[in-house]
Amino acid sequence: MANELQGKKVAILIAPVGTEQAEFVQPKEAVEAEGATVEVVGLQAGEAQTMNSDVNPGETFTAEKAVADVSSDDYDALIVPGGTVGADNLRGDADAVAFVRGFFEQAKPVGVICHGPWTLVEADVVKGRTLTSFPTLQTDIRNAGGNWVDEEVVTDQGLVTSRNPGDLEAFCAKVVEEIGEGKHADQARSA
Repeated sequence: MANELQGKKVAILIAPVGTEQAEFVQPKEAVEAEGATVEVVGLQAGEAQTMNSDVNPGETFTAEKAVADVSSDDYDALIVPGGTVGADNLRGDADAVAFVRGFFEQAKPVGVICHGPWTLVEADVVKGRTLTSFPTLQTDIRNAGGNWVDEEVVTDQGLVTSRNPGDLEAFCAKVVEEIGEGKHADQARSA
């Protein structure tokens, strides 16, 4: 086991239903393999049903804490998986949106994939940022003042984004790198 992220505490969001399984599991395992402690945070504590390709039920996972009971102060970084339904559930929850925004205000690294940037749009943290996402979000991102690009992985001063599960290898590598680097002062510029 490597120790690049030893001592780091990372939150990963999960919706009660609809988070894309691979986009939850692979980043979680990647940062854990580097020594980070990962806490699963949901809209409420308890079981969460992931999905595969948005329509096929995946495994269930346990949200250890409810987002209303935690703060970005408690973590060094955040990962927001995608999944159309899961991302929509997260962006519709005021506590989840405030939680996400807190990481930007504190200049902490954030990794977001696929439909996850909907939560960033809702948190009003994409203005002036370059990011990618599932292609159908590009208009939302542009309307929120972001610069959308179609690339496997995009890193913008502590913000790591990717398009879909096919990008997970590159996404996970960059998330580990950014968390290892720690705070990025420019991360707070969009908050």
